[in-house]
Amino acid sequence: MSKPIYLDHAATTPVCPAAAKAAVDVMTEGFGNPSSLYPLGRAAAKRREEDRSVIAQALGCAPQELFFTSCGTEGDNWAIASAVDLNRKKGNHIVTTAIEHSAVLEPMKKLKKEGFEVTFLKPDAEGSIAPETVKAAIRPDTILVSMMLVNNEVGSILPVRAAADAIKAAGSPALLHTDAVQGFLKLPFSPKDLGADLVTVCAHKIRGPKGVGALYVRKELASKLKPLLLGGGQESGLRPGTEATAQIAAFAAAVKAWEPNYAEGIRALKNYAADTFAAIPGVTLISRGDAPHILAISLPDFSGQSVVEALGSQGICLSSGSACHRGKPSHVFAAMPLPPKVQYGAIRISFGPESTKEEVDALAALLRHICEKKTLLF
Repeated sequence: MSKPIYLDHAATTPVCPAAAKAAVDVMTEGFGNPSSLYPLGRAAAKRREEDRSVIAQALGCAPQELFFTSCGTEGDNWAIASAVDLNRKKGNHIVTTAIEHSAVLEPMKKLKKEGFEVTFLKPDAEGSIAPETVKAAIRPDTILVSMMLVNNEVGSILPVRAAADAIKAAGSPALLHTDAVQGFLKLPFSPKDLGADLVTVCAHKIRGPKGVGALYVRKELASKLKPLLLGGGQESGLRPGTEATAQIAAFAAAVKAWEPNYAEGIRALKNYAADTFAAIPGVTLISRGDAPHILAISLPDFSGQSVVEALGSQGICLSSGSACHRGKPSHVFAAMPLPPKVQYGAIRISFGPESTKEEVDALAALLRHICEKKTLLF
């Protein structure tokens, strides 16, 4: 079988050579436990802190504000649980959106069952949420706002800075958390720019390995935050468990290997793809996406899942929504005011630095075949 055409970078990315090498080096040479006091352990601790500084600099925060996690989901869960625990005596209201990742929505559903009032902001037809909608939702008794920076299925950029301003204007004690997993390195931002108290990032969306992420915690907040897990005193006592030093090293290496011009090149390719696909009769362009790498289209005469499976048989890798849905209808497309058939046929295409026009053209040829022949058979 020929090499597959991979257009699902919002789900995960191929690990870049520098990140793979860094992981192997640490696993085979610098494998010490960073909590150990002998030289091998001290060397591991030194490298961990060097890697933390690399990632913190890219995020625009102090190294002391960055805490390693196992993934974006852990970071989201930790941020939400800790923020609510810290503010629970100050109010009962939480604001989020209906198009968050499941790592945010599931904790919100749990909190709602526990008696918290949760407002789920609805998007428009392109997956965007207006700043005015956010401002209207925040109240003096709002204790947490959790809003992703970039939606993982349609690529819309959400008004996180507007949420920070609205919290201040409302005199609310709310903490602001943003899941920036899809935005990290692809958009210029820092926690300070966003006005965010808590920011989640992870490695495997930027050509690093799975199994490692980080949570930014604003300096003044760190001493007040409770850990999600209980155990030893690693990560200043906030994230116990022996640090995954090989994954952390690979995370930092992926950050260093990410070129400043990648986003511009990815955006140009996405725009070319949007124009190409929109010109195919039978294809509906749902959203070009504000972020450089995510594009949503629909084949309304077919189910998105069936299209994904048919294209997969031809070596094209993309998705009908977040990989975490496992074949279920996407809650993101369902939340958008789209015709039912457009929701039904929605698919997500996402690009990385390695993506090419030739790959876009190959996908376009197969989409044209499906729409013209009205069949998923090739």
